[in-house]
Amino acid sequence: MKKILVTGGAGFLGSHLCERLLNDGNEVICLDNYFTGNKRNILHLMGNPYFEVIRHDVTAPFFIEVDQIYNLACPASPVHYQYNPIKTVKTSVMGAINMLGLAKRIHARILQASTSEVYGDPDVHPQPESYWGNVNPIGIRSCYDEGKRCAETLFFDYHRQNNVDIKVVRIFNTYGPRMHPNDGRVVSNFIIQALNGEDITIYGNGEQTRSFCYCTDLIEALVRMMNSDKGITGPINIGNPNEFTINQLAHLIIELTGSSSKIIHLPAAEDDPHQRQPIINQAKEVLRWEPTVQLREGLEKTIAYFKSI
Repeated sequence: MKKILVTGGAGFLGSHLCERLLNDGNEVICLDNYFTGNKRNILHLMGNPYFEVIRHDVTAPFFIEVDQIYNLACPASPVHYQYNPIKTVKTSVMGAINMLGLAKRIHARILQASTSEVYGDPDVHPQPESYWGNVNPIGIRSCYDEGKRCAETLFFDYHRQNNVDIKVVRIFNTYGPRMHPNDGRVVSNFIIQALNGEDITIYGNGEQTRSFCYCTDLIEALVRMMNSDKGITGPINIGNPNEFTINQLAHLIIELTGSSSKIIHLPAAEDDPHQRQPIINQAKEVLRWEPTVQLREGLEKTIAYFKSI
């Protein structure tokens, strides 16, 4: 049994991670300030004697004795991270400093949930980990993109300077049950609109592409990365390499929901990436991981969840 801290543990991915770690026989401490996380996501875990929940914001120091730290704390959808962009930067940067400082003091291994947004609007396609990105440093998405890029810098500087045991993964679009229904992300947006019979809104011509990874596949990759050999630091891309246009996603969701929704196009969002597809060769070779749940199956499960709430 390991004692494991999960920051952002009441969020969409954090709650799935807490559940998986408990099922694996660990003691789990869930840290969350509930800005985008929700107690409903972890309610079913509350009766487990090895699960503890603490309300805390990672921009403030935190002290505990644990073996591993998963740093997932940060709003991850444009609606939420643009609501308070300064707070978003603080969460990424100060949160990384506080968690790395904790890991350094207690000699814990720490994993950073970075993002494909570090690649910005890529001019290399698909994206390997060696690509440095094409990011607007002063745009409306910069608080998230540059905050996560700075967090990666901090992780590798703590590793080089203080020998902190780090792991860094770059997460591509992920979806599944417990997504926030109003997070503004394309999968949840389209499903909610389709279930309500509303127009499905696509920003731009809909030919921009994304790669969608189901949440359980993503969690498997996080756990494998955390428990990989010490010399493996990353960054490693985690995502589903199958690429779909936003138009294809909208039509598939209309089909699966049996909705009468019409598709309408609105002006493109500022700095919205035109292409997003991971190269996952490192994940295959180093972690022996690749996704197993494909889009249709994952969407069916996600639609069933949204119907239930």
